[in-house]
Amino acid sequence: MMAISTQTADPAVDRMSASPKASSDRTVTVVSHIVLTLWSIIVILPLVWVFISSWKTTGEIFSSPLALPQEWKFDNYVRAWNDSNIGRYMLNSVIVVTCSLVLVMILGSMAAYSLARYPFPGSGLVYYLILAGLTFPVFLAIVPLFFVLRNTGLLNTLPGLIATYVAFAFPFTVFFLYPFFRGLPQEIAEAAELDGAGEWRTFAQVMLPMARPGIVAIAIFNFLGLWNQFLLPVALNTNEENYVLSQGMARFASQAGYAVDFGQLFAAVVITIVPVLAVYIFSQRQLQGSLSQGTLK
Repeated sequence: MMAISTQTADPAVDRMSASPKASSDRTVTVVSHIVLTLWSIIVILPLVWVFISSWKTTGEIFSSPLALPQEWKFDNYVRAWNDSNIGRYMLNSVIVVTCSLVLVMILGSMAAYSLARYPFPGSGLVYYLILAGLTFPVFLAIVPLFFVLRNTGLLNTLPGLIATYVAFAFPFTVFFLYPFFRGLPQEIAEAAELDGAGEWRTFAQVMLPMARPGIVAIAIFNFLGLWNQFLLPVALNTNEENYVLSQGMARFASQAGYAVDFGQLFAAVVITIVPVLAVYIFSQRQLQGSLSQGTLK
């Protein structure tokens, strides 16, 4: 009888002890949702306003900034693409960022894999020397980079900007991928080697797909950082023919002075944002898929 009474009393005690925890969890959930909703409104509303303003004339923007445009025309986008050379700047940005991203992901993944899976005397020192690049302010590197690129004939060229972007993103890529490769089970690599796979095949066909969540995540971070880069191209790429989007937008806004065509300017901003949103949406799906695959593995 005592055992029966003890068993019947335990659930009540558990419910009493669990109710404060459940209420605190609900409070945290409600507060977090409120904060995220407010933050979403703060981020989304300016983007919506810029998009709506990109269809207006400058007079409409100043006379009725919150109203819808009287007529939806592509004139601002056409002028921004042609007259402001946004199309050329977009092409330069796509070339520079795509080449830089491919190179830094290949070199960074190979370096991180080698340091994580094949330790050698001094490998720790090499790893920390690479990480030291994260602590070096980019402002201090501008002048040495300028002379290095000038002496190699790469100053004011797209290949020189690509090489600089790769060097800029390489330390963070190695830092991010190193724990992914180090955490992968060594038994799988050994099984692949027993099946006759060499080191390169083991890396490319076995270990690299297993590190896909880290690869996709660091690719997103690198893309956003390189796409929005402004200081390096301004200092190392002064040839107008090779301007990237960040330079082109700054040039367009500064040259107009007080006579800025804000409708055209907002259209150029929308054109600049669209590729980033497209890459983010696509990469987010890939990241979710890779995370679920990594969890199942």
